[in-house]
Amino acid sequence: MKKITLIFSLILIASIGFAQDTVRVKNQVFEILYSQKLEQPLWIKYRSTNRPTNVNRGSMDFYMEDKIKTSDGEDYRTNVYDKGHGAPAATFSDNQENLKQTFSYLNCIMQNQYLNRGEWRLLEEQIRKWDDVEPITVTIITVFDKPAKRVPTNAAIPSKLEKHIYFEKSKKWKCFSFPNEKPLVEWEKSEIKCTSKGAHSK
Repeated sequence: MKKITLIFSLILIASIGFAQDTVRVKNQVFEILYSQKLEQPLWIKYRSTNRPTNVNRGSMDFYMEDKIKTSDGEDYRTNVYDKGHGAPAATFSDNQENLKQTFSYLNCIMQNQYLNRGEWRLLEEQIRKWDDVEPITVTIITVFDKPAKRVPTNAAIPSKLEKHIYFEKSKKWKCFSFPNEKPLVEWEKSEIKCTSKGAHSK
C-alpha cells in the first residue's frame, strides 16, 4: 500500500510540475503545447485546407497573450533569429480574425532567418499546393538541446524543427527535419522517415 501511495505521489508531483511549465491552447487556427520555461512552443498543429486569400497581413506584428509567459520582441532583436510562424499567416488569410491568431507569440518560433525565409517557406508553399487536392494536418515539433541554448533575453533556441504532414484523404505521411540554421540542402532533401511515435503521438 505504501508503495502504491508513493508512486501516486510521484505522478502527482510530476503532473503539477508539468502543468506549471506547459500550457495547451486550442483555437480555430491552431492547437499548441507551449513551454513557459523555454518561452517556445513544443509542438503546433494546424489544418491546411485550401482557404481563399481575402486579407493582407500589412504591418501586423506579433502580440503577447495574457497570463502566459512567451517570448517577446526583445528576444528577436540584433540576432539571426526571425519571429517564425508555426501556423503560417498565408494559410489563414481567409479572414482578419484567423490571420490575427497566427500572430500570437504562442505561434512564434525562434527560427534562423535563412531557414524561415528559405526552405521552410518553400515547404509551406508546397503544402498549400498539396491542400488543393486534399486537406492536410501539419504538426510542427521543436527540438531543444539539453540544456537549451538561449538568447540573452532568455528565450530558448530550438536546435531542430520537424514538420509532420498528414494527407487526410489518402492517409499518407511526409515528414521533414531541419536544423535551425542556414539550410545547406533543398527542403526535398530534408525528408525523413515518419515514425509512428513522432507522427501520431500528438
